[in-house]
Amino acid sequence: MKKILAMILAMTVVLAGCGGGTSAEDAVEKYGSDTLKLYNWGEYMGENLIKNFEKEFGVKVILEYFDSNEMMYTKLQAGDAYDVLVPSDYMIERLMAEDMLQELDLSKIPNLSNLAEGVKGLPYDPENQYSVPYFWGSVGIVYNHENVDPAVVEAQGYEILRNTDYKGKIYVYDSERDSFMMAFKALGYSMNTENEDEIQAAYQWLLDMNNTMEPVYVTDEVIDGMITGTKDIAVVYSGDATTILEENEDMSFWMPMEGTNLWSDAMVIPANAENPLLAHEFINYVLTYDASMENSSYVGYASSNQQVLDELSGEGGLFAENEAYLPRAGYAKDEVFEDNPVLKKKLAELWIKVKAAK
Repeated sequence: MKKILAMILAMTVVLAGCGGGTSAEDAVEKYGSDTLKLYNWGEYMGENLIKNFEKEFGVKVILEYFDSNEMMYTKLQAGDAYDVLVPSDYMIERLMAEDMLQELDLSKIPNLSNLAEGVKGLPYDPENQYSVPYFWGSVGIVYNHENVDPAVVEAQGYEILRNTDYKGKIYVYDSERDSFMMAFKALGYSMNTENEDEIQAAYQWLLDMNNTMEPVYVTDEVIDGMITGTKDIAVVYSGDATTILEENEDMSFWMPMEGTNLWSDAMVIPANAENPLLAHEFINYVLTYDASMENSSYVGYASSNQQVLDELSGEGGLFAENEAYLPRAGYAKDEVFEDNPVLKKKLAELWIKVKAAK
């Protein structure tokens, strides 16, 4: 029923945006080009976002997808040119430090005033000089409350991933940063720690989990796996958790009190962008009520538009009863990943060892 409502809502937004339009000639005169090159994650936009933008502004969007921040970074380093990217927080920090982004002209993004409180003043770009939030969320535990006692999940947090009562029944992200995050937090450490003893302790924590729990390491397939009830416990991004909870009423979501990763993906304009004026127009468009509503209601990730966030999570909203949709903001133990290539390389090497251990 919720999915049907989402489709109806998305169609309403489409119809609302079907008036008027600008010709390609007008676009070239205004922006210097009628073509925008967008590089985004897959499955990360409303069905009609691009179509509506093209119609309203008389332009064409060339869309490419990446499946990791590192893949996107490699293409930028190779000289590929895009007008808008949607990287994650720590990667934006790296791109800023390496002068690979253009500073934004905020006068061309008046809809910045629509930003949700939870994505204002983010540590990697507090004044939005280089980035504008797109989606945001957290990481938490999805579990089958018919097979796993909620009180146990809430009491144990990440330690439930080492509780042998659930051996063979867990999914774990095949990601060194996400997996080490839960180990660091379970041990009471910062997920950005550089302390060698803490890193080794987290490595041992993960080794113990690997060697005793028979975890299945996954990426996007965790969504279908939890929807079908293949496993009972998984650590999941909040937007994916929203989808799981919508599709399987036996599933619940819990953000451990030990803290978690509070993440954001944001729109940026690369230094080598060929059409920065049109890029600013696109960023401003995404922040509108209609575009943000279609994006969030379709994808299930938390909107960066405050009105949309309030409506979707509030009484009568599409995700009003979905405990995964609204991220936890202002919790002292939650952290944002910092860019640290040396730490990331070290964790990647240890993660390979974890998965290889028997």
